[in-house]
Amino acid sequence: LVAGLGLAFVFGALAQKFRFPPLVGYLLAGVAVGPFTPGFVADQGLANQLAEIGVILLMFGVGLHFSLKDLLSVKAVAVPGAIVQIGVATLLGLGLGLLLGWTWVAGVVFGLALSVASTVVLLRALQERRLVQTEKGKIAVGWLIVEDLAMVLALVL
Repeated sequence: LVAGLGLAFVFGALAQKFRFPPLVGYLLAGVAVGPFTPGFVADQGLANQLAEIGVILLMFGVGLHFSLKDLLSVKAVAVPGAIVQIGVATLLGLGLGLLLGWTWVAGVVFGLALSVASTVVLLRALQERRLVQTEKGKIAVGWLIVEDLAMVLALVL
């Protein structure tokens, strides 16, 4: 845990020094101490639990910026746009999966995975550029929230 957090701090600072978002450094630190990297081996059970806590905290951060009023104000663009984007990406993933000889179910799952953007990463990028409260920022966040809700529904189904 200490090695991971220490490396995240160092890589985050280095990323910022080279004018990249600190999140890039954090991701590289995670890869460096991850279970699939040779060398340092972390406790796999603890790593999974911490990853789940991290996702919960990140989604909490998204929830802090989510306003139902903002979503409803951009629903005319965000809802149809997200649905069409999810549909097109899913069909492209399905087509590629079928070309690779996968079952149609595997192709649909692959397409759904391709259709989702990282809400947390985009939200962080919008925050750094102070665009969250602009009209385009609200549309982007609304679009991502619709994607997230659709993926929750897909996972439940």
